This record gives sequence, C-alpha cells and structure tokens, in this order.
Amino acid sequence: MKVFVTGATGFIGSAVVMELLGAGHEVVGLARSEKSVEALQAVGAIPHRGSLEDLDSLRTGSAAAEAVIHTAYNHDFSIPREVAAAADVEVIRAMGEVLAGTDRPFLVTSGTGLATEDETATSARGASEAMALSFADRAVRPTVVRFPPTVHGRGDHGFVAILIEIARQKGLSAYVGDGDNRWAAVHRLDAARLFRMALESPRAGVRWHGVGDDGVPTREIAKAIGLGLDLPVRSIDPGDAKAHFGFLGAFFSLDLPSTSARTRQRLGWEPVETGLIADLDEGHYFVA
Repeated sequence: MKVFVTGATGFIGSAVVMELLGAGHEVVGLARSEKSVEALQAVGAIPHRGSLEDLDSLRTGSAAAEAVIHTAYNHDFSIPREVAAAADVEVIRAMGEVLAGTDRPFLVTSGTGLATEDETATSARGASEAMALSFADRAVRPTVVRFPPTVHGRGDHGFVAILIEIARQKGLSAYVGDGDNRWAAVHRLDAARLFRMALESPRAGVRWHGVGDDGVPTREIAKAIGLGLDLPVRSIDPGDAKAHFGFLGAFFSLDLPSTSARTRQRLGWEPVETGLIADLDEGHYFVA
C-alpha cells in the first residue's frame, strides 16, 4: 500500500515509516527541509516536499496515496495550544477532503487525556478527532490513534527529556506533592506497530489507545531521573510546581492514567518493548 505520512522524520513518525517499510508498504513522507529529504531517502522512503502550513502540499500528497497517516503536530509551547489545535483541524480537513469518496484509510494522531477508548476526547485534540471521524460519512475510512503523555524511547525530546533537563538545571529531581499521580506511557516502537496494525485493519471510525504502562507514579519517574543523573529526589509543594517546572508544572501534577484494554482485545495489539522506568534505567536518556 502506498502510504503518505506526515511527521515522517519526527520521533513517532520516523518509527512509523520504518514499521511500514518493514511490512512491505511504500512510504511517501512529508519533508519540509533538505535534511528531511535526505533522511527519508536514506531509509528507502519517498520524500514529498511541503509542510503543515502548505495545505496544497498536503492535498497533493494525500491525493496520490492509497492511505494517509497524520502524525505531525505543532508542539511548540510558545504558541497557544488553541492556535495549534485549530491549525491541526484545518490540516485534517484539507487531507480529508481530497480523500472523500475514495474509501481510503485516514489515520490521525491524538492524545488519551482522561478519555476512555469509547469516549470522545475533551482535550484540545478533540476537535481534530471530530473532524477526522466526520469523513466516515464521505466514503473515507478514518481512525483515531491516541497516545499517552509520554511516548518514550531513544531520541525522545518530549516531556521526559524536558524533566531531565530541568533536573540537571535545578540539581534536583522533583515530583509534586506525594507523587502518587500517574502518567500513562508507551514505547515509540510499540506506537509505530499500532499504527501499522490500525492501517491494515478493516475497522474504521474507531479510536485505538496505544498505552503500554497504564499509569506510572510521577514519584517513580522522578526517582529514575534522580538515579540516572545522580541527583537527590524530593517532593515539592504543589504551589511551587510552576516555579520549579515552568509550563510543565501543572501537567506534571495531573493524574493521567489510561488503558488500552479494548484496543488489545479488538485489534490484537500488545506492547512488547520496555516500559518507561526500564527505559530510563537503560541510561540512554542521560547521555549528554
């Protein structure tokens, strides 16, 4: 199957590209720079120049493909989240419109948040999910693939990497309050395999949850970071979370467990890679 992938050189998207190529699919990856072009060519994928801001490039790439997987998203936290979310809706609209009437698979990425596998997302990504699923009425086969706050593995530059950098700067690996609040997590290779299985599944109009660890206490995350950096580990008062963690303070205070029970039962997906704490214990996160 010829698959157009956005975010094809990103942390999750690059793993998706390799998973698809390994399964015999032809991959066309969105590339916004010459560096991305070279990276895609190096692994045997076909680069398609464009960007999320260039909707015409997305339409062209989608129209020429037999399926679309949308993993790209603007994670620049200097931009208001509502602005990033609104832009994502327009990206999904642009690609979905050229797929209308084709009965082709259209997979979009979202977050688990606090929603179950049967519930509509209430987060900022909820509008993106609704836009994608609306194309089921227009002869498209949309699927939402949700991931937890932490998708981990080598090359991660997301929340865990930010927590590690904060610990380095502060000389302390901290957690908020008693640290019993939990973060769900999944390894990037398990996430990539879920995309491939969802692509190949005849089911459409569904939401799949890519969750490996249902809920890791943030206290345990802080302990693993402290061990990796040889730093003390300590609780901080919730009122001091923003001062210590910056924008991540409120988020690291939340209890965000999730589950993939229905996904495992209905799709047959099972995470097989290391969990978050074991991944941190391997040490690669702490290599300067």
